[in-house]
Amino acid sequence: MFKKESSIELLNERSQNTMVDHLGIEFLEIGEDYITAKMPVDNRTVQPLRILHGGASLAFAETLGSMAAFLCIDEEKQYCLGLEINANHIRSVEEGSLVIGKAKALHIGRKTHVWEIKISNSQNKLVCTSRITMMIMDKEN
Repeated sequence: MFKKESSIELLNERSQNTMVDHLGIEFLEIGEDYITAKMPVDNRTVQPLRILHGGASLAFAETLGSMAAFLCIDEEKQYCLGLEINANHIRSVEEGSLVIGKAKALHIGRKTHVWEIKISNSQNKLVCTSRITMMIMDKEN
């Protein structure tokens, strides 16, 4: 499904000096039809109640969906942009924990992709489910 050879090291390198890096997101695995990453629940990602901030979950989900879409395009000819994202927050996660996200494609079209991202806690219980629609744009020559 993914069009380019890639590695976890390359994905993590691409994320240096970005919001992804600032939030402590680290890519873990590139599967045949999915990618996974982890994010700490710490002072960068909690709300005042010291639980995972919903906005951090959305940033995590968008990171996974965007990077997965990037792996499906020819970056010499195309780029991808988030068009819409939504999320349902299922359960809270306390500070000091870690969450794991997994992005899988629901639709890979010529001009749009739809990715489902499931974020789970360390007990593999669903924390947040999200869906992002990515717009695939052609680069001008």
